[in-house]
Amino acid sequence: MSTEEKKNEAGYGTTGHVWDGLEEWNNPLPRWWVWTFYATCLWGLIYTIAYPAWPLVDRATAGFLGYSTRAEVAEQIAEVDAQNADLRTALAEADLTMISDNADLQNYAVQGGAAVFRANCSQCHGSGAAGVQAAGYPNLLDDDWLWGGTIDEIAYTITHGIRNEQSPDSHWSEMPAYGRDEILGEDEIGQVVHYVLQISGQEHDAAKATPGAELFLNECSGCHMENGMGDPTQGAPNLTDAIWLYGGTEETLTETITNARFGVMPAWSEEWRAAGGLDQAEINAVAAYVHQLGGGQ
Repeated sequence: MSTEEKKNEAGYGTTGHVWDGLEEWNNPLPRWWVWTFYATCLWGLIYTIAYPAWPLVDRATAGFLGYSTRAEVAEQIAEVDAQNADLRTALAEADLTMISDNADLQNYAVQGGAAVFRANCSQCHGSGAAGVQAAGYPNLLDDDWLWGGTIDEIAYTITHGIRNEQSPDSHWSEMPAYGRDEILGEDEIGQVVHYVLQISGQEHDAAKATPGAELFLNECSGCHMENGMGDPTQGAPNLTDAIWLYGGTEETLTETITNARFGVMPAWSEEWRAAGGLDQAEINAVAAYVHQLGGGQ
């Protein structure tokens, strides 16, 4: 039977297409569907003319309505900033030790500080502030602070940073590279390592730790103190606990003593940063946030 002779119940023939012996009826689309399709095409064309749509080299077409999602968000942020203007001013001028006495100000500081931390600090200290030991990024959740963990000391560290070239008031200390600079021999470094393992309660070689104690007293106690408990004013860590910035194994301690460590933290104050700096309210906010995480002194 030819295509022209075949009719379905509605009287339409086939398209002439055949797949594995199956023929396709030539049923036209419902008119309402066709007109709806045309309407959506027209709507799409009007939308791309009215609103930002087509990407260009360095921007997108703006649209004749001039609408901008960025501008809308900026307006919303401005509204929120206006509502919180008094709190922001109070935070910038606050005695940090007294913030917790004002519940509204404390809540504003912690919530705002969390946002500042996620945007600027989490890349090194982690989203949960637990740090990355292998890379020397300190855990901010414990109670072990190289430069002090009071809220004022935390704010100072955020403001000026550590061992950077930006702020003249940056924290600064430098551990000698005892092996690289040939201050101590390989055997002597091994002895100091085993003494540090001893005072930190780890498995060690007592025969090496005994002479290591004298070497430690002569070479290391000036910063780490005679008892090995460190000195926050110099950024010298406590070597008697189980908290280590770069690791406390024999291997990592040997590397630390041989080549030293020299971690750097940028100064975050807008005074010392050409772009992306924090104003006083933001510094106080992130200091309050970090301090209340559990490790603040």
